[in-house]
Order: sequence, then C-alpha cells, then structure tokens
Amino acid sequence: MRKVVLYIATSLDGYIASPDGSVEWLPTAGHDYGYAEFLASADTTLLGRATYEQVLDSGPWPYANLTNYVFSRQPPAGVPPHASVQFVSDEPVDFVRALRQQSGRTIWLIGGSTLASPLLTAGLVDELMLLVLPRVLGSGIPLWRHQAQPQMLQVIRTQTWPDGTVLLHYKLPKKD
Repeated sequence: MRKVVLYIATSLDGYIASPDGSVEWLPTAGHDYGYAEFLASADTTLLGRATYEQVLDSGPWPYANLTNYVFSRQPPAGVPPHASVQFVSDEPVDFVRALRQQSGRTIWLIGGSTLASPLLTAGLVDELMLLVLPRVLGSGIPLWRHQAQPQMLQVIRTQTWPDGTVLLHYKLPKKD
C-alpha cells in the first residue's frame, strides 16, 4: 500500500500562509531543507484548490513529472490546467483510500489544511514532515483544523539548519 505524507512548511505559531493566502514569508534561496530528496520519492501530489492556485501564481507548474490531483467542487475557469493535473470533485477520503491501493510511490499531500484535515481524521496520512520556520506570523491560514481525537505520533527524525529551520518527521498511528 502506498503511503501518504503531509510535507509542508509552517510558521512557528502554526500558520501555513498569511491571512491573504500568500507564502511570501517562506525562504526562496539557500537550503532546500531536504525538499529535492523528498520530491524524488513521490510520484503523486494531492492539493486543495487554493493551494493549487497559489502554486500557479508562483510561476510555471513545478510538478509536471508527477500525477497531480486537485480537489475542487468546481475547476477554475480560464487557463487550462497542465496535462499532469486532474481535478477531482469526489470526496477526498474515498478517493485517497482507493488511490493508496494503486501501485506507485509516495503520495505527497501538499495541502492545504482543509484537505489535510479529513485525511488525517480518516487515518489516511502515514507521515508528517513539518518544516518549521523561525517566524511568527500572528495570524493566517492554520496548519491544523479540528481533529476528532488526539493522536500520539512517533518521531522518525528531526533535523535543524543554521538559520533556525527545523524538520520534524513523524509517523502517525495506523487506524483499524
């Protein structure tokens, strides 16, 4: 069975974007923080519509060599999506449950938190890779949405960089 990994950057106070949805506070140069190594392990991405639009706004589509599923009740009008992008209007839990059964490599849950929350609740996320940046935003789009019950996590590894960025890599418990 394929694993689903939520690999995402967050501020120290738990926000994945500014209140307006921007991620200009993320570093753009310097360390890659293990991103290239992680990306090489994945062949599929899962994105919510807002995250998809934010990625589009940042330049050319960066995941052309992956299969990309964008969850949206209504695909955006205008520019046609890259050939690697498929819009999904199905319920995320059912779709991802079936996707995990297909052959392939790691499924990268890019975000956002509205998509991640039901997948976490359903036990469909196997690992969390949280890149915690030494920034306090004070407000914005939160990483965490309501979870039905507490979960104990198992540390896989941690890594720090000289700029204060920390990678927290956890395994989530299996649900029956």
